[in-house]
Amino acid sequence: MIKRIGFLILIVTISILLATIYGFLHNQASYSISTEYFTKFKFQQFGFVEYGLDTPRVTARLIGVCSTWWFGLLFGLINAIIGFCQPTVKVMWKSAFGATIRTLLIAIGLGILGVAVGFTTLIKYQIECNVPSDVINRRDFMCAGTMHNFSYLGGFIGMLYGIRYQLKIRKVNALNRT
Repeated sequence: MIKRIGFLILIVTISILLATIYGFLHNQASYSISTEYFTKFKFQQFGFVEYGLDTPRVTARLIGVCSTWWFGLLFGLINAIIGFCQPTVKVMWKSAFGATIRTLLIAIGLGILGVAVGFTTLIKYQIECNVPSDVINRRDFMCAGTMHNFSYLGGFIGMLYGIRYQLKIRKVNALNRT
């Protein structure tokens, strides 16, 4: 039982760390796409207007961490609880860590897809979003926003896929025991 509880804590911790690293790097990439997305939207959204203008990249990193750690906690808890139901600690680890990596990869993949959609579809079809009127480069602003939205969608889809992945492993192990 001690190993299982340690496993639970480890998976939650790993999930939070991976989510915060993802948020940190993700916001660096999206800041490179559109500084205006941060200076004219995200800094206001997170209450970092004055601080953000002095050190914009650092503030973008901080916002990335603040935006994603909670998802790591949420998914880590769900993931660890499902993993807790696996028959052995070894299967628990394989199941939960595998689900965590799959979730991360899906979030990354959909974030990249968001960039592609932002650069091609939104501007091509003149799709209007809630873009502040003082934004100079609307295409890049919308692309960074689409990247963020697709990444959240990817995290959610990845979480559902990770749950399904773990339940499938549990089912296969149950069938092998009978």
